[in-house]
Amino acid sequence: MKRQMDLEMQELKRQLILMDSRAEEAITRATRALEQLSPELAQEVIKNDTEIDRMENELEEKTVVFIARHQPLASDLRFIVMVSKIASELERIADLAVDIAQRALELVGQPHIKPLIDIPKLTRLAQQMVNKSIEAFVNLDGDLARFVRSQDDQADFLRDAIYLELTEIISRNGNLAPRAIPLILVARHLERICDHATNIAEDVVFLAEAKTIKHSGAGAA
Repeated sequence: MKRQMDLEMQELKRQLILMDSRAEEAITRATRALEQLSPELAQEVIKNDTEIDRMENELEEKTVVFIARHQPLASDLRFIVMVSKIASELERIADLAVDIAQRALELVGQPHIKPLIDIPKLTRLAQQMVNKSIEAFVNLDGDLARFVRSQDDQADFLRDAIYLELTEIISRNGNLAPRAIPLILVARHLERICDHATNIAEDVVFLAEAKTIKHSGAGAA
């Protein structure tokens, strides 16, 4: 029985990793659509979101079945609960990638009002945080999870810098607002992706160490 449980848990982990790869791919394509103002790339992100929704639903169903069948305890139960929670976070991350793609569609046919500098930086940070949070989950690495969590302040800083620069542009020339506001929203979407990666990291610490660090300081031990 224990061997069967372990095999099923490994399969759940594999499916979660696959879901993560799809979510990361959505972030990459959505931000590339924004940089290139490509409607084709943007529509591809929107279209592929249904697959990620399906993956979340499948994982949710499998975790419920697993609990009913095996009635896991202690660390095994924490693992199953975290799989479901992390799948939900990844689905929300993919939804935010769709939001970025939709902002890109709003800007198609119009030149960027300025070179994109901080948005690509925030994009790279978001991608790194998502990737490392899942790596921490796979390896039950509490230290790596805490590192991911520590990066959230940098995400907030970049979002605020983007807000400030674009609102100043609007204040100087209100006619540029239709091109600036979508970029402000993109910064918000990317910062929210970082928040979800932080949530995953906090869940990993709980899974690895049975410690809750939500709502505590960034360097919580």
